[in-house]
Amino acid sequence: MAPRVLVSDELSETAVQIFRDRGVDVDFQPQLGKDKEKLAAIIGNYDGLAIRSATKATEKLIAAATNLKVIGRAGIGVDNVDIPAASRRGIIVMNTPFGNSITTAEHAIALMFAVARQLPQADTSTQAGKWEKSKFMGVEITGKTLGVIGAGNIGGIVCARAIGLKMHVLAYDPFLSKERAEEMGVTKVELDELLAQADFITLHVPMTDKTRGILNREALAKTKPGVRIINCARGGLVDEQALADAIKSGHVAGAGFDVFEVEPATESPLFGLPNVVCTPHLGASTTEAQENVALQVAEQMSDYLVKGAVSNAINMPSITAEEAPLLKPFIRLADVLGAFVGQVTESAIKEIEILYDGATAGMNTRALTSAALAGLIRAQVSDVNMVSAPVMIKEKGIILSEVKRDKSGVFDGYIKLTVTTENQTRSVAGTVFSDGKPRFIQIKDINLDADVGNHMVYITNTDVPGMIGFIGTTLGNAGVNIANFQLGRHNAGADAIALLYVDGAVSEDVLDKLRANPAIRAAKPLVFNVD
Repeated sequence: MAPRVLVSDELSETAVQIFRDRGVDVDFQPQLGKDKEKLAAIIGNYDGLAIRSATKATEKLIAAATNLKVIGRAGIGVDNVDIPAASRRGIIVMNTPFGNSITTAEHAIALMFAVARQLPQADTSTQAGKWEKSKFMGVEITGKTLGVIGAGNIGGIVCARAIGLKMHVLAYDPFLSKERAEEMGVTKVELDELLAQADFITLHVPMTDKTRGILNREALAKTKPGVRIINCARGGLVDEQALADAIKSGHVAGAGFDVFEVEPATESPLFGLPNVVCTPHLGASTTEAQENVALQVAEQMSDYLVKGAVSNAINMPSITAEEAPLLKPFIRLADVLGAFVGQVTESAIKEIEILYDGATAGMNTRALTSAALAGLIRAQVSDVNMVSAPVMIKEKGIILSEVKRDKSGVFDGYIKLTVTTENQTRSVAGTVFSDGKPRFIQIKDINLDADVGNHMVYITNTDVPGMIGFIGTTLGNAGVNIANFQLGRHNAGADAIALLYVDGAVSEDVLDKLRANPAIRAAKPLVFNVD
């Protein structure tokens, strides 16, 4: 059956057609996002939800979305999606961070010009029949210092445009390297230095706990007298009341705002002030940008639902369409390793270590780790997946670490999962052979080579003679057919393990007969989804 996607906001017909062309059954109801009750009543019928800003994917809506696998936001902002709720339910949340980058950057530059030359005010005056040339004395852009807070995708475009305007550009961005700053032609500085030197300041950072109020009253007091401030990023990055006071005092010469703390913004301390230009969140409002993000979200969601490729996900490692076929068998392997440990572990987990050896170290290990964690937790939570598993591990306070190293053995690459509980440490390693199927290569540091089947039995015992015959006879008498039988031990007479791939589920009665042997310490049934 083809995956079903609901489009509950306005998308272009071209974007809707992309879903159809890629084998997705799409239901286009562009006004539905405004009707919360009707949307909640039908959302359970869909695998994907494509939205803009009108639809609010709240915790309540997500709870009703029993089959939903992905939410695609046509645009960069995901303020209208409850990401923690989606993550807990295992729903991927995607956005389109690059579709409106140029448009937003150009709007910031446009506002900078408008504030520098008081264009809206001069237009209003002139059309009112006045001719107030002396009233609207502006300043030049050329030669001025622009402070860019956030030099990522949009901020980087602003930097390039500003350099083209012969401005000197300062950039504050904790993630910007000195080498990258040199390539961009900007000067990397700390925030206080930017505030003190910039003639214009423009913000291009997301809204987080660290960036909220980044230009508060204290920060504004550190700015250069006569500074002009542009915000096309997110409302709340700037304290609007503090900025209004700074404009009234003359310390700040002007401001251009496209975003506000409360939207729709029907009132703001900035409204009505001289040399303040306000627009109604138009950063992404160009024909090109709206079409680009619509096409992009349709492509991303289709690629995920049809091919398993993940791109621009907020809560999930990206997996490109090119790497998906190569990564898929190793994702299955990671899931199997996690499922093995999850099914044989009974006490609370304290630490998890995942070792990537050889070729696996160069793969998308974030995706592999997510798969391993999903397999590990599935023994306790049946509906966990690669999105929700990392969230659950974090919420439980479990320490997680990844280790990568060059090839160290006979295998080109393998994965080893080690879990430390309150009582013991368990480890299992596996690899993928040329047939694309997962295989166990080590359990409890005991080497073996075992196929993975849907039904298996794991036995730990003391190494004594007659165990192979006892296990085989017991299962044979019960009508259990053994497809593969692997044994391993450290030393003669010490700990040993047996891993059996059987044709069907083994009943507790049969397992109890195995456990009755005094040499067998445990006999556990295992279930894997490897088809």
